[in-house]
Amino acid sequence: MGIRGEVFSSKANSEKRTYFFNVKENRNGDLFLNIVESKKHGEEGFERHSIIVFDEDLEGFLRGFDQAVDFMKKKSR
Repeated sequence: MGIRGEVFSSKANSEKRTYFFNVKENRNGDLFLNIVESKKHGEEGFERHSIIVFDEDLEGFLRGFDQAVDFMKKKSR
């Protein structure tokens, strides 16, 4: 059985948002990536959105992500 929980975390800040990249392990020892976007909502709260990418889906996710980033870079020039 795995250690369950967060095994790695990093974050990226911008003016309006913070992105968290958390690698976690489930009870079976399987790793997954949890990407969380957090932005200030009102005076005291935060609005959070997250997606989970499982280890077996990571290559396809990265291909699609890279394609989207390349498109955005070309359009912003």
